[in-house]
Amino acid sequence: MLWTQPYVPGRSATGIRRVIEVLGLPSGCGGGVVTGCTMANFSAITAARYALLERAGWDVVSKGLYGAPEIKVVVSDEVHASVLKALSLVGFGRDRVRRVPVDGQGRMRSDALPPLDKMTLVCIQAGNVNTGAFDPAAEICREARQAGAWVHVDGAFGLWAHVSPSYQHLTHGFEQADSWATDGHKWPNVGYDCGIVLVREPKHLWAAMNVSAAYFPDDKGREPFQYTPELSRRARGVELWAALRSLGREGLADLIERTCRYARRMAKDLQSVGYEILNEVVINQVLVSFGSPEKTKAVISRVQEESICWCGGTEWQGSHEDQHLLLGYRRARHGNQSRRH
Repeated sequence: MLWTQPYVPGRSATGIRRVIEVLGLPSGCGGGVVTGCTMANFSAITAARYALLERAGWDVVSKGLYGAPEIKVVVSDEVHASVLKALSLVGFGRDRVRRVPVDGQGRMRSDALPPLDKMTLVCIQAGNVNTGAFDPAAEICREARQAGAWVHVDGAFGLWAHVSPSYQHLTHGFEQADSWATDGHKWPNVGYDCGIVLVREPKHLWAAMNVSAAYFPDDKGREPFQYTPELSRRARGVELWAALRSLGREGLADLIERTCRYARRMAKDLQSVGYEILNEVVINQVLVSFGSPEKTKAVISRVQEESICWCGGTEWQGSHEDQHLLLGYRRARHGNQSRRH
């Protein structure tokens, strides 16, 4: 099939609107499809930088950062590496951020927030990469809104919990943020590479990303490059649209609920034979210790070598642990062969 140019932006825009709908975000949001959550975080933080500096009367697109008013950045002690990378790329740096303590599950403590103001960017998480825990978005967003701060959500996989009636409560308050980053190639199982950036007021993303040239088509329609870093890009939005259309809302909810059910079963089975489960299994994350760091690493290596399932090592509050993140399609109940539906 040969897609004409109008077809691609149209399907991309439809896919983005569908994401906004199923994630329960404000209908006026807009965004783009990028390579993954790292670039989605980067794009959203770039939009935040533009908007915050515009408030201070500074045009960062034309003037750059030299001499610009300072933007304060607040993250949690459990901030994901992709957010730190994005902050570095945008020019905020990794080490000058203000870190907020977390609780035993890695949730940002809203009672420990520093003073916020209209020149503050607050980055919160929907789904901790180790425990699956969700930051208290409602409390943080309420305080940020009162101060005029910008709230960005790193929701690579956790935001998709909103699709399920059983897990929707976990995402309460995240819709009050100003920008969001998530992945299509995680829970929805869209093929690599597919990340999504969304902004409450799309004009800020457009202003930060758009570029024009004399040889560009004089078209008043929406073009994907107006909302993403790349000019040369493949039609990721078409795959996103196709995957969401194929699954439907019920299919996506079933995928989420099934993998969460498998996570609970895995945690229960591991615990029943004496291993320590370190997290509250709220969604599809299982954090387990097999004893000493050496033993845990040895178990992970053996499991991977025998292709029993995929698991990865991590460090949690100073200890080496085994991390299981269940995202895939239905797995056979017996044996280790997967089948896609």
